Amino acid sequence: MTTLARLQLDIDTRVQTIRDIHPDWLCGKGCDSCCRQLAEVPRLTAAEWDLLREGLAALPPERLREVSQDMVALASQQSRPVVCPLLDRSTGACPVYAQRPVACRTYGFYVQRDKGLYCHDIETREADGNLLDVVWGNHDAIDHSLTSLGEIRLLTEWFDRWENGK
Repeated sequence: MTTLARLQLDIDTRVQTIRDIHPDWLCGKGCDSCCRQLAEVPRLTAAEWDLLREGLAALPPERLREVSQDMVALASQQSRPVVCPLLDRSTGACPVYAQRPVACRTYGFYVQRDKGLYCHDIETREADGNLLDVVWGNHDAIDHSLTSLGEIRLLTEWFDRWENGK
């Protein structure tokens, strides 16, 4: 099992544990708030990009063209928040969900020391004391694990290199 696959399995296990305890957890199919309000363009390791590229390559050509147009627009966008260029805005779904990066897998289930929970709806529930039994994942540990997965680039950079055969 690759380091990335092991990391994904660990993340998926933690996420499922939280979902089992809280079946009404906000993060799930139909919720795309985080995808529509990114603070910055996602950064991926080389290993994450290799997996994501497989998902992109399997998309129908017309969907891949839309992603490409969104990537180009995002690369020059100065304003924030950022909408994920992979998001299908009409359905609110991720067409490469199975190959999504670690940041997408951990969002809403992991926290970083001194950085909060990020999702306003989850932060509100946590502040109200509704999530006292949640054992949050340690995102600092995730970041440490990612350091062994190769070079890190912006999603738009990886995509541009792939599209231009670099």
